[in-house]
Amino acid sequence: MSVLDDLAGGLVVSCQPLPDEPDDPMRDPYVQARVAAAVVRGGAVAVRVNGPDDVGAVRAAVDVPVIGLYKHGTEGVFITPTAAHALEVALAGADIIAIDATDRPRPDGRSFADTVRVLRERTDALVLADVSTPAEGVAAVEAGADAVATTLSGYTPASPPTDGPDLGLVARLVALLPVPVIAEGRYRGTDQIGRAFEAGAHAVVTGNAVTSPLWITRRLVPSTPRAASAPRKKE
Repeated sequence: MSVLDDLAGGLVVSCQPLPDEPDDPMRDPYVQARVAAAVVRGGAVAVRVNGPDDVGAVRAAVDVPVIGLYKHGTEGVFITPTAAHALEVALAGADIIAIDATDRPRPDGRSFADTVRVLRERTDALVLADVSTPAEGVAAVEAGADAVATTLSGYTPASPPTDGPDLGLVARLVALLPVPVIAEGRYRGTDQIGRAFEAGAHAVVTGNAVTSPLWITRRLVPSTPRAASAPRKKE
């Protein structure tokens, strides 16, 4: 039985501080481990965690699969951009490694297939390909990915941005691929999650809507009278 079977039909929760908020109070391995323990108690079948320090702390706190990634920078290929990053996360205890599998240049000059090969040779971790288009998903599976996620839809030049999740990409990948397709990207409510499963998703990932008090509060505050009456800041 593959660790991917543990994800089937379930909710995966991404436990990460906001990437563009260096002073996010949640940016602490101990905090992320407690958040992970809480979402698992709430029913999450797996967690998605950034960086070897957080992965190690979360691995010690939960008994469900850990999807590890390593964000480096904010432009281009920044989700586990090199084989070295992938190995660090795997050695920290991740069961599945999420890697940008788009066709953009990678910082270490390797192809996605090369990175998969390195992981196969040195770890037992599975590979989750983060993609933004159907073609990228097909190429990722040909390169050896064990599963594909729609994580990068709306965040690459090949994929126009949308306000909500890309359910069309989920359905297209499910029709094209022989591996599990994981729906990720802007899933914030039960209706969206249900529609992803109707489209054939193996599992669905949600993140800030559950695990970021900063993000959640910022979305709610504008609806208050105080926010409406506050003077606008000068640009």
